[in-house]
Amino acid sequence: MDYRRSEAKDYARARMKGIWAAALQPFREDLSIDEAGLRANIRHWVEDLGIDGLFIAGKQGEYFSMSVEERKRVFEIAVDETRGTGAGTIMSCSDQNMDTVIGLARHAQAVGADYIVVHAPVLSFVTDRDDLLFEYYRTVSEAVEIGIAMWSHPDSGYLMSPGLCARIAELPNIVAIKYSVPREMYAELTRLAGDRLLVSTASEEEWLDNILELGWQLYLCSSPPYLLQTATDRRMRTYTDLAFAGEAEEARRVRDSLDPVRGALKRTRPGAKPHAHQKYWQELLGQAGGPVRPPMLELTEAEKQATRLAFESCGLELMRSAAE
Repeated sequence: MDYRRSEAKDYARARMKGIWAAALQPFREDLSIDEAGLRANIRHWVEDLGIDGLFIAGKQGEYFSMSVEERKRVFEIAVDETRGTGAGTIMSCSDQNMDTVIGLARHAQAVGADYIVVHAPVLSFVTDRDDLLFEYYRTVSEAVEIGIAMWSHPDSGYLMSPGLCARIAELPNIVAIKYSVPREMYAELTRLAGDRLLVSTASEEEWLDNILELGWQLYLCSSPPYLLQTATDRRMRTYTDLAFAGEAEEARRVRDSLDPVRGALKRTRPGAKPHAHQKYWQELLGQAGGPVRPPMLELTEAEKQATRLAFESCGLELMRSAAE
């Protein structure tokens, strides 16, 4: 690692910036890890799309279907492929078992990841959560040197309050949060703890306003950075850079031009098949997608056809003509 626990906040503030995408995990037809496909995707995302960092083995990556050893191997691949590129990595160490969380966190630290992310756990029978959750993150914090991002999402069965998140942010290596909550909650947390915590949310549609209105520096993160863009059509990258440069009107124009792509993704995505749908969209873009692992469901042929037709008419530029 390039920093110690006491330096984690300053290190993240200086380097954890821009667009960070959550990787879908490609599998082969036999459902084994597609290492070559993951490597090719990472190179494309970083080199062709200009993505600043990658969230590895999270819920988008179907971590819930992977063994601990598979998750560790995916960490290693991501570090290897981003080495020397300037892109960062944040490894999902989320699990219900604390020993697994800490074991994954120590592995991420040992192989050279930049940060880890730990989802707020599902809590059985607990109603007074705040002290317990503070202790949960304190335990992880003290077990490792690496910078830690919290993650609060309705999947836990509750949302961590802005006040609790601000309290946890006092821990020395708590550096960020992926805060999947209504805007008024993440705006409040930004006000309470924005000087010591990088606050972000996964909504791409809110990203521009959060740069301009809340002063955010980090999109952490979901799949839009590599589903809405191609090597010749990097509009998310463009509007992000325009916003950081203070060119708000032009940034909004470029952001809004992506509405047909967003619409195509939304209206064709079956509610029970988010991973399969996004992986199929990846394949239409020339990326490695592959099947999903049980219990996730595959698209039907009719669903694939509807997605393909929407993709073909959404306005994404796949390649420039020879004349250009």
